[in-house]
Parts: sequence; C-alpha cells; structure tokens
Amino acid sequence: MSTTIPGHREGSLEAPTRHPLDWRNPAFYDEAALTAEMERVFEICHGCRRCFNLCNAFPTLFDAIDESPTGELDGVEKRRFQEVVDHCYLCDMCYMTKCPYVPPHPWNVDFPHLMLRAKAVKARRPGAVRMRDRVLSATRVVGALAGIPVVSEIVNAVNASKAGRALLEKTLGVHREAPVPKYHSETGTRRARRVAGRVREPRATATTTGKVALFVTCYGNRNETDLPEDLTVVFEHNGIPVHVVGREKCCGMPKLELGDLATVAKYKEANIAELEGLVRQGYDIVAPIPSCVLMFKQELPLMFPEDAAVQAVKARIFDPFEYLMLRHDAGLLRTDFRDGLGKVSYHVPCHLRVQNIGLKTRDLLRLVPDTTVEVIERCSGHDGTYAVKKEFRAASVKIGRPVAERVGKAQPQYFSSDCPMAGHQIGSLLPDQPRPTHPLRLLRMAYGL
Repeated sequence: MSTTIPGHREGSLEAPTRHPLDWRNPAFYDEAALTAEMERVFEICHGCRRCFNLCNAFPTLFDAIDESPTGELDGVEKRRFQEVVDHCYLCDMCYMTKCPYVPPHPWNVDFPHLMLRAKAVKARRPGAVRMRDRVLSATRVVGALAGIPVVSEIVNAVNASKAGRALLEKTLGVHREAPVPKYHSETGTRRARRVAGRVREPRATATTTGKVALFVTCYGNRNETDLPEDLTVVFEHNGIPVHVVGREKCCGMPKLELGDLATVAKYKEANIAELEGLVRQGYDIVAPIPSCVLMFKQELPLMFPEDAAVQAVKARIFDPFEYLMLRHDAGLLRTDFRDGLGKVSYHVPCHLRVQNIGLKTRDLLRLVPDTTVEVIERCSGHDGTYAVKKEFRAASVKIGRPVAERVGKAQPQYFSSDCPMAGHQIGSLLPDQPRPTHPLRLLRMAYGL
C-alpha cells in the first residue's frame, strides 16, 4: 500500500501525543471492531516496516503477510493476528522512537495500545489466559509465598537444580535456561527501613521537595532486596530523608501486560490512595524499577485521565537517577566519591527510555572519577515475563544477543542495567562475565558506603 495520502505529509516531526485508553467503554471489547482496527493498523505497518528490528511482533506480522497466498494482509488468516499480539510486550519503543504515524498524525497509529486492547479482549474470554500466565503475573502473591522462611530456601534450591528447572518447564512452561529470580524471607521493605531515618531536615529545590517516599516494588521486596537498601543509603547520604511506603500493592504492570485491566484498576485504588496521601504531605515518590515508575507516570494516567489523585502522583514520581540529577542541578548532590568504577557497560531499559528523561543514570555515573560508561540502547529481550516463557525464549535470546555481544566485546569491570531483570537476561547470555551490578549499587560502591 502507499504510505502517503493527499493533503498530508508522509510522517510527522511533531512530538507524539498519547490519547487516553478508553478501556471502560463497552465498544473497547467489541471483537469485530478490534479486528477492523487491527487490519487498518497492520496495513499501515506493512507499507512502512520501520519497526522490523524492534520486538518480534513486527517480524511475525511481516512474515505472515509475505507467506500468505496474496502477499498482502488480506491473505493472512485472522488467527495469526493473535501471534502478533502475543509477541508484543508493551515496551512502547515503536510508538516513541520509530513510528511516523503516531498522533497527531491523522492516521493515529498507537500500536502498543492496540495490542493492549487485544490482550484485554483475550483476557475476558473464559479460559483464554493460561494458568501459567496468571501465576507469573501475580508477583506480590508469589513473592509472599516463596519468601516464607524455609520455603524460600526450598524454592531457590529447586530453581537452581536441573531437575527442578525441568519440572518447572513441564508444569508451568518456564524455560529451563531462562533466568529466574531468587526469593528472600527478609523483605526489601525491612532492609530499607533499617537504614532509613538518619536524615531529618529536607532541603527543597525548585523541582524537588527534598524528601522521598520509596515505593519498594514487588521485585525489590522479595527478589533483589538490596535494591531498596542501596537506594535508601545513597539518598540519605545526599541529605534526602527516605520514608518507606508500607501499604503498597503491585504497581500493576504485570497484569497490564496480560490485559487484565480490572486487576490493574484494583491495585490502582490501593496504591494511589497511599501515594497521593504522601504527595499531599510533601513527599516525592521514587521506585527502583523503571517499569513501576512508568506505570504511575504513563499507564495509569492514560487509564484514569480524569482522576486528580492519579495525576498528582504522576507529577511527583521520579526515576531515582532522574531525582538525583535534579538535585545535582541545584548543587545538592554530593560528589565526594571514594572509588572509581573503571569501565561500565550500561544497558538502558526500554521502560526507562520511553520516560523521555534522558540518560540520567549515565550522566551521574560519569561524575565518578576514573569511570567510563559505555551506553547500550537496545532491548535485552527480557520484557516482563516474556523471556522466561518456553514458547518465547528463543525469540527473547535473539533480541538480547546483540546486547550481550557488546558487553562481551567491551570486557568491562561491571555491566549494569536499571532493570535488574534485563541485567540477568544479559547475564544469562554471557555465562563467563561477572554478574550484573545495579547502578544504585555501583553508586553506593563509588561513595564507599
């Protein structure tokens, strides 16, 4: 098809704008209307193909078209549309970096939200969502159960054994070679609280209140419990009092990726009530996982555009390094680093890139003497639960391999990613390299804390 229409330029040089997600409208779940919209957008994608080198959704679509009897979209069986949907993990990179037809272009292409709509329609069909997917997206429940003392030791031992991984693959469809997290009985919340409270008087700037509430996240609470502690130590070293949020639920991103919008709404009610109350008390919000920050910055505001409390949290939630660099701009970041880090290969997660805040982690690490930072802006292929699923493992490895090769070629002292899951995905493709080290831990090490 032609990618030009009379009266309109081919692409757009304007910044993309995002329309709210009309998920409470019954028409949103009309399958005939969904199919018609998928046909419209897929036809545009077929005529453009700029996104061929992002996730596997686009190669899946283009292969289906090229292999069809007509060589066009009209020759593709509708059942193959779901294959495209299943390969989309809602990273938003096509929308933010590649597509020239996003709004305000009149074609109004929002591929990730179309895929989200298709996932939501599937989630409403009885029996359409596998039990495996429901379990993997119930991060807080699984973490609480697997984190029970003694149970955590058993779970970790099973996950570390070949026999255990074979059983996990057979029963849940979790690929035996995919990285799976460890579980800890001592929570990240407890560890952060133990080191918090040493700074009493916040110093505000034009852009920050100077005191933060830490949203620990499911992963930080049960899997990498050092993350909340590292963040708290670094922030309080910089004179920023840290209050650890106590009654948080999952941010909702795993359920969003499943299309379970009703559960996302349920989590939102609990989290926003807590976080908006803290904002009213003068706190800024930070979280150590980019996907969780993105959920409150973008996805919930698009799902609930009329909710003033959601918008209030959106305005005051920050990536940790974004926050620290705002403090640096105001002359309040301590630069009394004790140790250099040498060469660091730094992977920028997709859910951090689409926040449009720039490379704040890189910028801060470059302030450390005797430190060089090589930036890798490519998808790791992990993407929530995508990389651990048996049917998608090969595709995730193909996506992540170029990142791993760049790390291997660089031979750095450290390789790092703001997303710890992406770090472990890269590490699984580089068995001879040291384990990934989160940027917050690198910063703590540089301070000598």
